[in-house]
Formats: sequence, C-alpha cells, structure tokens
Amino acid sequence: MVSKPSGRLQFIDFARGLVMAIMAWDHVSGFWNRFHSRIGEGILGNRPAFISLKWFLSRYVSHYCAPTFVFLAGTVLAISTLRRAARGESQLSITRRLVTRGIILLFLMYFSVTPAFGSPSQYYFGVIACIGVCLIIFSVARLLPRTVILGVSLVTVLFHQYLDLSFIPAEPDWGWYLRVIIHEANSLRPPYTGRYSIIPWIGVMGLGWVFGTFLNGLSQEEVRGLKRPLLYTGLASTVAFFLVRWNNGFGNLLLREGTQIVDSTGRVWIFPQTTSEAIMDWMSVSKYPPSVAFLLWTLGGMCIMMYIGMRLQEQPGFKDGVSGVLLTYGRSPLFFYLAHLWLYKLKLPGQVKTPVLPMFPTFVMWFAGLTVLWWLCERYERIKRSRPNSILQYI
Repeated sequence: MVSKPSGRLQFIDFARGLVMAIMAWDHVSGFWNRFHSRIGEGILGNRPAFISLKWFLSRYVSHYCAPTFVFLAGTVLAISTLRRAARGESQLSITRRLVTRGIILLFLMYFSVTPAFGSPSQYYFGVIACIGVCLIIFSVARLLPRTVILGVSLVTVLFHQYLDLSFIPAEPDWGWYLRVIIHEANSLRPPYTGRYSIIPWIGVMGLGWVFGTFLNGLSQEEVRGLKRPLLYTGLASTVAFFLVRWNNGFGNLLLREGTQIVDSTGRVWIFPQTTSEAIMDWMSVSKYPPSVAFLLWTLGGMCIMMYIGMRLQEQPGFKDGVSGVLLTYGRSPLFFYLAHLWLYKLKLPGQVKTPVLPMFPTFVMWFAGLTVLWWLCERYERIKRSRPNSILQYI
C-alpha cells in the first residue's frame, strides 16, 4: 500500500521562502537606493530606463516573486482544501473560509500594505488584493472539474492580451477602477490605480491549483520522483522564453528594440549597440500585465527552485542553516510580507527624509532585515500554533 503525503511539502516552503527573501531585496532597494526602478514594466507599454546592467539585473531578479507567490498560493490552496474535505469538513465551511480569507487580504491591502508603500492612491489594487479576490472566486470555481480549471487558466494566461474591456465605461470612476481591477493595470487616475489586475493572475493561480490537486494524489515516493520532471519543465520553459523573445511577436507585450537596419531585400535586421543593451533588450518583458514571455521565464525559474528544494531536503541539515531560514519564511509568507514592508520603511528618530543609499549599504540593510524577519517569523509561528482557532490562521 502506498503512503500518501502528510504534513507540509517542504520543497514548496523552500521555493516560497527563497522568493520572499528576493522580494525583500526588491522592496528595500526600492525604498532606500538611488537607482532602483519600480516604475512598472509593461504598464501602458512602459519600459523603465536603467543606468547600467547591474541595476537592471538587481530589479530583474525580483520578477520571480509575484508569479511564484501566486502560483504556489493556488497549489497550497488546493492541497489544504482537499485535505479539509477529506477530514469531513463541509463544502459550505470551506467556501466560507476562503471568502473570509479573501476579505481579510483585501482589508490588509488597503489598511496595511498601501500605507506601508506610502502610496497616495488609497485604492491601489496590489498583489495582496489580487490574491484576495482570486481566493473569493476560487471559493466557488474550485468545484469545477480540474480539466476545466486547467483549460480556462491556460487560455487566460496565453490570450489575455486580446481582452477588450471597452464595453465598460471609462468615464465614471467606478468603470475606470473596475477595468483596472479586471485587466487594465495603470496609475493614470489616482486613487483608482493598480498593477496586479485579476486577469491573467487568476490563470496563474489556476495553474497552481491544478498542480496542487496533482500533488495531493501522489504518494510520498511519487512526490520525491518529481525532481527531474520539475527540472526539465523549468529548463524547457526557459528555452521557450528565448524562442518567444526571438520571435518578437506573440507573447511579447514589450517587443525587442535594438538598432534596426533594413537591407535591400526589405528584411529588418536588429543590432543592439552594446552587450549590456542587448541583454536588457532581450530580457525586458512586461510584468504589468504579465506577458507569456514573462511567465515562461519566472515560472520556469520557480520549477527549478522547487527542484533545488527537493534535492536539498534529501540532505542532512536541510532544516538548519540558510535553508532552514528560508523554510521559516516560506511557512509564514503573508506575515513575512506584511512585516518586511514596515521594517524596511523604518527611519531613524528625528529623520524627516529617507536617505538614498548606493547598492552595497542597501545590501547590508537587506541582510540585517532578513535576520530580524527570521526572528519575527519564528516567534509568529509559535504564537500561531498556540492559538489554532484565532484569526492568525488566516495570516
């Protein structure tokens, strides 16, 4: 008789913890250093300018965060929901729990996350709000067959760029904000702004849900056998990214530019001027909304992270050292998210303006903050375990 997986799937915690640490770098860098750009890759065709390849890559590495966070939110949602149902919890109770969690996320978005970012747009629709709405939708959508969720999610991810919301009036604020929430991410009309529109992110969560239902049906031995499939999927997705970027058409909401020369036959040749410009030109993809190229790169990287987590968990000492710290982050991702924003925004007593730091001091601040966050997450876990029926179960 095969054994079913029990407890937490630690390779998922490892991947989540890793991207949470990377996300902290992105935010502390955005708060404190001079040349970090978070203007919004892809919003209305926007392509932020970077002074060097180093600063471009320091931002680019953070692209893994949101897709991994949303995909694995769907994965964990599927596993926890199916396990609750298997323990005899009613479908109504499960639906109520998901709706409650979604509402709590919306509350946290508008009353904790938005103030932490210092946004003048109090109705900014960010990633936490997006996940909250997606949870509410999945409180009902989870009842659909897995093949339907997979099909709808793939169509959403692949073809969302063709969605036309012109039937929703843009003049009234409610219409504008509704379009921002559904698909048209922008910051043109404060306070009704947003970057993480539901479409196509709900498709990413749907793919994560399907992966979670697949994992839930595997034995422990079968889960361990996923190492190579995850690695090969990650590598294939990365190769597909370069093919999509080379084609420079479908799947690219930001096209490669470079220096264009038309020869005597009418063929267009693209010659970037420098190696750094060529790299930035190839790698500049739309995050708001996420293009197919963006998701191929980031979700492929996520698969490789899970592969690394699976390999490491077979080694002695996996729960100690750096991997142990990442596991701690990964077990409390929402608490980490809320805490890190306010921690990295802290100013010295009497300090009016935020000083602007170069990269190395920012790196030191990032590392120091991660140490504090590890301590906070450990204490939070203990408190949460001691209060199993409190509101902390939703955070």
